[in-house]
Amino acid sequence: MISYVFLPIIIILGLVILFSGIFTVRQQKAAIIERFGKFRRISNSGLHLKVPIIDQIAGRINLKVQQLDVLVETKTKDNVFVKLKISVQFQVIRNNIYDAFYKLESPSDQITSYVFDVVRAEVPKMILDDVFERKDDIAIAVNRELNESMQDYGYDIIKTLVTDIDPDEQVKQAMNRINSAEREKVAAEYEGEAERIRIVAKARAEAESKRLQGQGIADQRREIARGLEESVDVLNNVGINSQEASALIVVTQHYDTLQAVGEETNSNLILLPNSPQAGSEMLNNMVASFTASNQIGEAMRKKNEEIEKKKNK
Repeated sequence: MISYVFLPIIIILGLVILFSGIFTVRQQKAAIIERFGKFRRISNSGLHLKVPIIDQIAGRINLKVQQLDVLVETKTKDNVFVKLKISVQFQVIRNNIYDAFYKLESPSDQITSYVFDVVRAEVPKMILDDVFERKDDIAIAVNRELNESMQDYGYDIIKTLVTDIDPDEQVKQAMNRINSAEREKVAAEYEGEAERIRIVAKARAEAESKRLQGQGIADQRREIARGLEESVDVLNNVGINSQEASALIVVTQHYDTLQAVGEETNSNLILLPNSPQAGSEMLNNMVASFTASNQIGEAMRKKNEEIEKKKNK
């Protein structure tokens, strides 16, 4: 009777013990098996058996590539505090799973310590601008130091990246002001150059306009002089001397001008003098001027002849 009572219990215990000896390991994982606290073997992915109660799974280790982000605050050579975010990608070496599990208690803490050590040794040698420009050099230095150290613990450092550089907020504001001032300076230089080009172009255009205007005036006066010369020649051919011809031409132009002004009904131009006697007065004045000019010229000629005679004696 008692045997029938304990039989199901015995069967259940047997099944529990049996199934406790069966275990699985997921892909990209490894299980560490110990027997009475001593390392027995490493089980990779798949279905495995172990001696129930005697063998125990001491732990499982991840074989995937893992990433650890480390935030380091340090000071540059020009005394600027800056925070650097270092991303370390690492992986357990399959042939060194034993070392990775037993030699190192916390790989993340160990990697973090090395990153702090290298960054705080490299960055204080650089000014802030060099930290931004040479961030790859910092990453290479961290990667080299980690590889040399973590290989002994069964870890391989795949890649090290400096993913962020964050100076103090006041420093960033100062840098932005410097960049803004630099850009304003460049903009002012370009605006000044553009203004200079506009002024030079305008001056050249005005100079060209004045040159063409002067050339036009010169051509106009040349033609007027040629016309006057031809008019004088025509009057000389009919027995009118040069002085009378010049006076007649001036008087004719005077009345032509009065006629042209009179044709404009809305004109406010007043020609002075504009009395009926203005033409005759102008003619008399011109004849008197020509006569006086001839007399002065004749007197100067005689005086020069007397001076020449005295010199010859």
